Amino acid sequence: MFFRSENPETTARWYQEKLGIDLVPEDYEHQPWTQEAGPTVFAPFPKDTEYFGDRMRMWMLNFRVKNLDAMVEQLRGLGVEVKVDPENYPNGRFARIHDPEGNAIELWEPKEGK
Repeated sequence: MFFRSENPETTARWYQEKLGIDLVPEDYEHQPWTQEAGPTVFAPFPKDTEYFGDRMRMWMLNFRVKNLDAMVEQLRGLGVEVKVDPENYPNGRFARIHDPEGNAIELWEPKEGK
């Protein structure tokens, strides 16, 4: 995932501190961030979607989490505003946060077996 940022160092540190995403290694001796294999959704949206929030945002991340309630508690403990969707969908549960630059990040706890 590559994206433009007003302040790349600050934004990268936020993702590391809040979501545990390793910074890009400074050399080839270290591995970049890895995650468990699982479902990945590739979903282009209409240009005028309001799903991402601000219409100036051209992308939104969606991270799988094992335990949404624990993740929400952890993020709130770190001072991150989290909006939990109260509905349980056929494919799981969701919550929404924003990075320091206002980009939407969706947290998804898939249903068992999905």
